[in-house]
Amino acid sequence: MKCPFCDFLDTQVRDSRPSEDGSSIKRRRICPSCSARFTTFERVETRQLKIKKRNGETRLFDVNKLVRSIEIAIRKRPITTEQVDEMVSNIIKKLEKCDDTEIETKAIGQLVMDEIGKVDQVACVRYASVYKDFSKAADFSKFIANIGDKE
Repeated sequence: MKCPFCDFLDTQVRDSRPSEDGSSIKRRRICPSCSARFTTFERVETRQLKIKKRNGETRLFDVNKLVRSIEIAIRKRPITTEQVDEMVSNIIKKLEKCDDTEIETKAIGQLVMDEIGKVDQVACVRYASVYKDFSKAADFSKFIANIGDKE
């Protein structure tokens, strides 16, 4: 595995452990060249999922983009890396259980909101503001009222 910091090609595994749900293996690695430490995840690769965007364009599903969007929503919130990993894992499992290999962004956005909402409602509102394209304060109020109705 290549070091993300110095591009050295032969990093070493220091610790490996299965995730809580057993669907992936978390590996702590160290680079002998620059001594950087980083984490990798090993998952079973299944069929390639495609995302159908609102404009009709189709793209391959990118788990890194999913993680980035969640990280933006949870910035400066008390959410751990393990919680993010669990959310991503849950979302991917649900996507892989779909019969169709082409999934609309609307369905993915809803899955993300459901998972973030279980952990942090403020982060859920942040994600929804971008995903649902809020344009005025009333959009926030309406969404927050709906969250309150679900509790």
